[in-house]
Amino acid sequence: MNFQTLSELAVLCEERGLTIGALMLEEQSAESGRSSDHEFSTMREYYGVMKEAVHRGMHEDTTSRSGLTGMDAQRVGAYNAADEPCLGGPAGQAMAYALAVSEVNASMGRIIATPTAGSCGIIPGVFLSCQERFGWDDDYMVSGLFAAGAIGYVIANNSFVSGAEGGCQAEVGSAIGMAAGALTELRGGTPAQAVHAVGLALKNTLGLICDPVGGLVEIPCIVRNGFGAVTALAAADMALAGVRSVIPSDEVIKVMLEVGSAMPEKHRETAGGGLAQTPTGRKIMQDLRKKK
Repeated sequence: MNFQTLSELAVLCEERGLTIGALMLEEQSAESGRSSDHEFSTMREYYGVMKEAVHRGMHEDTTSRSGLTGMDAQRVGAYNAADEPCLGGPAGQAMAYALAVSEVNASMGRIIATPTAGSCGIIPGVFLSCQERFGWDDDYMVSGLFAAGAIGYVIANNSFVSGAEGGCQAEVGSAIGMAAGALTELRGGTPAQAVHAVGLALKNTLGLICDPVGGLVEIPCIVRNGFGAVTALAAADMALAGVRSVIPSDEVIKVMLEVGSAMPEKHRETAGGGLAQTPTGRKIMQDLRKKK
């Protein structure tokens, strides 16, 4: 890739007169040696999987094998439709869709890791809800996925996307940043605005630990995906309104690396601390062991 930072990415886009998504498609094709059409077709297939996961999560039984989670997306969807929710509207739908995909993952269904399985609901939740709201076609959404991929590439190569390395800030935080930046571009924002959206999003998740109860990607992972989708929408709106990340986004990514490196091991996907080691968390773990 001809960029290693978000600032370099934005400059390249300006120089070439391309969106982040279009630039990433060119870069990906050049790096893989495959045609742009081939790369685009592959990404379109990935988006199809995301759509299937949303549909399954909203309409089928997603009870996990552990029995700890499932069907919350449908509960949220029904509540949004029948009551007057505090959030509701497009944000409520994005939240429900994000929960849906995460519950499909927990019930051993097929998902796309974006950038990880633990954060797989955020981008589909944001993308599908916005597609339905604004009437965008699938190809336009696929271009957004390339934009998200470019952002994820920078984060992965300058910090973490793994909870085992950098805590949940690395998984959910990165996914929120990817979704926020891509959505900013899809809504007509400039590359610079998209980059600001990433920084705004990441700053809101710095220090978030990875503390899966029972060592499973269920509690609190699933609900964090729901909250993450809403945060991505908020970050995109701020950026589109002209709000800037005063601390440059590349510096925020470096801070995520610093914070993740300093995070105790018990807070990095080991189930050795945080919610996993509360009295209820320990009881759940004991009960799960008895089932084996």
